[in-house]
Amino acid sequence: MPHVLTAQALTAQVLTVSELNRLAREVLERSIPLFWVSGEVSNFTRAASGHWYFSLKDQGAQVRCVMFRGRNSYLDWQPREGDKVEARALVTLYEARGDFQLTVESLQRAGLGALFEAFERLRMKLQAEGLFDAGRKRALPALPRQIGIVTSPDAAALRDVLTTLKRRMPGIPVVIYPTPVQGKGAAERIAAAIQRASERAECDVLIVCRGGGSIEDLWQFNEEIVARAIASCSMPVISGVGHETDTTMADFVADQRAPTPTAAAELATPDRLSLLQRLSQQQTQLHRRLQQRLQNHAQQLDFLARRLLSPSQQLAGRSAALNQLQWRLQSASLQLASKPAVTLKQLHWRLQTAAQQRLQYRQQQLVRLSQSLSHLNPQAVLSRGYALVHLDDGTLVRSSQQLETGSTVRLVLGEGEATAVVDGKSPTT
Repeated sequence: MPHVLTAQALTAQVLTVSELNRLAREVLERSIPLFWVSGEVSNFTRAASGHWYFSLKDQGAQVRCVMFRGRNSYLDWQPREGDKVEARALVTLYEARGDFQLTVESLQRAGLGALFEAFERLRMKLQAEGLFDAGRKRALPALPRQIGIVTSPDAAALRDVLTTLKRRMPGIPVVIYPTPVQGKGAAERIAAAIQRASERAECDVLIVCRGGGSIEDLWQFNEEIVARAIASCSMPVISGVGHETDTTMADFVADQRAPTPTAAAELATPDRLSLLQRLSQQQTQLHRRLQQRLQNHAQQLDFLARRLLSPSQQLAGRSAALNQLQWRLQSASLQLASKPAVTLKQLHWRLQTAAQQRLQYRQQQLVRLSQSLSHLNPQAVLSRGYALVHLDDGTLVRSSQQLETGSTVRLVLGEGEATAVVDGKSPTT
């Protein structure tokens, strides 16, 4: 428990300097909770231990600050002399020197809160309009014929992109749409460059990029006019703004987000060496399959060649087969001549019996077919009192709808024909 001196105790004893400073520190820390303070950085020092020592000042005063290594290691930036910052700090007293100071827990650039709120408002607005939907994202071309770049012609990011494109695919032409990427009015000029590239439609993919910087430096790519220009671009857009930890509105709207400008160039082009390696592999595979196909056909040709005989060989084979058949016929004739006469009579009787049976079967079949034919004969139907009615052109009348009152029809009867005149008709019931 901290030692708390009452007012009576203070007047009753003489304090040492150490006791006084300790008392002052306890009073300060107990009285003022964690708070935010803004000011300008001055006298910034980074100690060998990794701790930061600096002062925050405004027009009327200044205060010493310390930010220990365990806290400043979470920042991805380091304050510079003159930076406007906002610090979340605790009031304390450095007892050894009696210095009033702030122990900084977190630090951010001044104005980030307002910028973050504006960023979130625009993000929610564009998201509600569907500009971030995955369904509207377009696929990047596998092998673009020409690549466009929207950036500053003096930017280091442009050199990085061009170097990467030359290394990966030097044969692809590049069109640069120059524009400032920082400063007043840069957002409108960036949007105009994107729109110009979209209207000219001379590229298959567009890279919008710039190097890293502070949130203020990158803020042009958080403007609504730039986001809408990217969303309405006629070609796929790759956003390569800042470093990997930087995220802008352009990243959300673009068809593909790259962590750096160099990565954007890598996304826009295939790797030439990888393509050559893949082509070599396919060439090797094609050669192997072609060799295998040729070997298979060669074996098949050898097999067919063994079966292919010359005409003389075929004639000799047929002659040998004919001689064999002639010999078998002569042998059969001699065997038949040597059989007794009774065998010939038996064969004659069997042949005559089979012929009679065959004849009787055919006669019965003929009778059945004749009966079936007589049943199907239309003349037999007419003989029972029916008639066929034909129009003058020979058309067979099947319905009363074909007849007209007063028209002439021809009647075909069981015996002979007749002509009649239609004096009336009734509809089909």
